[in-house]
Amino acid sequence: MTVEEAMAKYGPSEITREDLLELDDPAYAPGNVALVTGGAAGIGRATTLAFAANGLTVVATDRDEEGLAEVQERAADLDLPGTVETVAGDLADDADLERIVDEAAGHGNLRYLANIAGIQTVAPIESFPVEKYDLMHDVMQRAPLLLTKHCMPHFEQGDGRGVVGNMCSVHGHIVTQDKVAYNTTKFGLRGLTQSIAAEGGGKVRAFTVSTAYVKTGLVAKQLPDTADQRGLTVDEVVEQVMLEQTRVKEMMEPYEVANLYVMGCSRHSRHLNGGDMTHEGGMSLTY
Repeated sequence: MTVEEAMAKYGPSEITREDLLELDDPAYAPGNVALVTGGAAGIGRATTLAFAANGLTVVATDRDEEGLAEVQERAADLDLPGTVETVAGDLADDADLERIVDEAAGHGNLRYLANIAGIQTVAPIESFPVEKYDLMHDVMQRAPLLLTKHCMPHFEQGDGRGVVGNMCSVHGHIVTQDKVAYNTTKFGLRGLTQSIAAEGGGKVRAFTVSTAYVKTGLVAKQLPDTADQRGLTVDEVVEQVMLEQTRVKEMMEPYEVANLYVMGCSRHSRHLNGGDMTHEGGMSLTY
């Protein structure tokens, strides 16, 4: 199966207004800003739309400017009550990280940070390209730290409250072979999240979201490589590797993950601090 065929079969479905969780939270208002990384596609795109469905001003950032423009168009098509703003940037560039936060804060009271951007490389340790490891660390562990650092002074303004939601994974709990960089950064992201919670004084909360496999381009595009590594077909990888250990025999949609961010950042989750929202169909918790 080609990458294009895998995308068509295992990529995300289009998001509708009915898919998005809407909550009663006074802080979900146009004057408050949510900064979402990886906002041009996948879970980041869905989270951008989900926050906008709850009336927030959402600043989506990504390197993909065309994808960012499409998210704005989709928000308009769905007639969402919030506003979607965009800022192009490279999460591996320190100057861009500071600029992204500054631009987001220019749109209102920066209160929420969703670190969702992710990349993947599939290779065994003995041949894993170090430059890919470094890039994955920069995007998925170092950038969330620096973005949080830059957001902290903005959180302290107003009522002093803020929430950081970090996209972890079942691979932050159990690992899959040939994904050493992804496994390592996701485990580290849980440590960062707990550190934020420890230093947040109860006003700045942090949490992780850990899912199993989600129907995103990131997952679909890696399926042919994973199939080659294991000597299986793409369908066999999905059935025998990705879903074999789960009790829910289907992959999540990006909007289902986005709805976890809506809940986790809301007043309904004020005791979620340093913890993990584990929604992985029982993969790591049952046998």
